[in-house]
Amino acid sequence: MTTLKTHLYDEHVKLGAKIVPFAGWDMPVQYTSVKDEVLAVRQGAGVFDVSHMGEFFIEGDDAEAFADYIVTNDIQGATTGKAIYSPLCRENGTVIDDLIVYKLSPGRVLICVNASNIDKDFNWIKSKHQGFKCNLTNRSADFSLLALQGPKSFEILKPLLNELPDLDYYSVYESAFEGESVIAARTGYTGEDGFEIFGAHETIKALWKKLMSLNVTPCGLAARDVLRLEVGYPLYGHELNDEVTPYDAGLGWAVKLAKTNFIGKESLTPKPSRYKLVKLILDKGIPREGYPILNSQNETIGLVTSGTMSVVLNKGVAMARIQIDKVPSDEVVLVDIRQKAYPAQITKKPFVTGGHK
Repeated sequence: MTTLKTHLYDEHVKLGAKIVPFAGWDMPVQYTSVKDEVLAVRQGAGVFDVSHMGEFFIEGDDAEAFADYIVTNDIQGATTGKAIYSPLCRENGTVIDDLIVYKLSPGRVLICVNASNIDKDFNWIKSKHQGFKCNLTNRSADFSLLALQGPKSFEILKPLLNELPDLDYYSVYESAFEGESVIAARTGYTGEDGFEIFGAHETIKALWKKLMSLNVTPCGLAARDVLRLEVGYPLYGHELNDEVTPYDAGLGWAVKLAKTNFIGKESLTPKPSRYKLVKLILDKGIPREGYPILNSQNETIGLVTSGTMSVVLNKGVAMARIQIDKVPSDEVVLVDIRQKAYPAQITKKPFVTGGHK
């Protein structure tokens, strides 16, 4: 199968990045070391090429109403200039994808979706378009996307753009870099302050080169995965999939049942959770996706959906899906790592407290 390359591919190769296939793309997994890249984001600033993500635009009188209808979170109730995270669900309440909706201006909405789900998401959304006065376009091929993340992100980015106010977290602003239009959102997937910047391919390539000249650390997918796990963010294909509902994935907060209507509302209104998504921390052992979760009687009660060694804590951390009626009252479980059981503590808080605004 042929893999795609982002417009920054040659830049990654020049920097000596290790390239791996991911969601149909050749992507940099790391440049120097995962530890160095994670700490750069936690302590200063790092930048990720996430141009493989998908961009859909909804434009017209009913743009906000249509976006509100297709996702579970509240789009119409949010002010212009806000970014809204939401599951995208079927009528039966199962999750097609998780995405971010950006209210750019009245009658103009941008939706950013996961790379592996671009066609699936667009075809689904297009099938629900009838009756709404707006145009839906898939412009994923027109945009590249950088994620500049870390406590120094704002001070680095502000002088580079034509204008960039000190945005609230999960807000979006249209600006320019070297005279070319960009969309900057104070969002990210690391738990730290930061921005995701959408623009034309050559514009984003020029911005990448500028950031490299400022000694911003280039970061790969491996660091991105550790960073998102340390703060407990879900990843489609792991914590989210076609079989679970938002409630099963700990995303009930993003289901706004007070909305008049949205796809999946009827199923989600009475639907109880079948699973509880929990965060686990281990003093010994490194948990990995698919490892069984056991109770004190060595019965399998769930499985690890994502796991790694935390760079910040130097401990194993994981997210796991456990049967809702099997979660132990003492919140201690066992993780089966290569036929050996390691104790794990369920924790409600993120493993690492990020520094987002």
